[in-house]
Amino acid sequence: MFDFLEGYDVLGAFWMTVKLTALSAVGSLIWGTLLAAMRVSPVPLMRGFGTAYVNIVRNIPLTVIILFCSLGLADVFGVTMGSGDFKIQGFRLAVLGLVAYTAAFVCEALRSGMNTVPLGQAEAARAIGLSFTQTLWLVVLPQAFRSVIGPLANVLIALTKNTTVAAAIGVAEAAYLMKTMIENEAQTLLIGAVFAFGFVVLTLPTGLILGWLSKRLAVKR
Repeated sequence: MFDFLEGYDVLGAFWMTVKLTALSAVGSLIWGTLLAAMRVSPVPLMRGFGTAYVNIVRNIPLTVIILFCSLGLADVFGVTMGSGDFKIQGFRLAVLGLVAYTAAFVCEALRSGMNTVPLGQAEAARAIGLSFTQTLWLVVLPQAFRSVIGPLANVLIALTKNTTVAAAIGVAEAAYLMKTMIENEAQTLLIGAVFAFGFVVLTLPTGLILGWLSKRLAVKR
């Protein structure tokens, strides 16, 4: 029944999806946290940059961002991402595009978490001599992260599914292999079912585990 899978590296394609997701998730968390810090910064220039970045990037289709990274950065500006190998370069550019896009949603999730921290705690931190940066990193962000584990889980699940867009620039992840198999095999429904099941296996445990963590680590108010 599944003879059509012979000759195709399905596990390798899903491993590429996992690598795209993992690296993009780490990059998005870092960049999204910095953007959230900018959005609540007392410096108008930083606050304006953070606001403009989030409002612009999250309203641009991910496909456009990924294609810009490939056709714009690589072909027009000659950005090689530290490698002359086309496959490695495409992978790194895909990660860059996914980070740039997903960070906007991470930022908004974190900013909503910051709004749950009582204002009195930040005022008390400033009263004992902590700077804005110290207050943010020592008092506000730790509580904000705990309160937005659930929303961040949704962002991570969306990121996992969004990695399929990397196929547009030739990154050999799951969606790229699925397209190839559909073109070569006469088992469209079975191929679709196999890859749908693969994504469920990747995303369902993530949602369950992070949902459990969200309840376990929730800040008691």
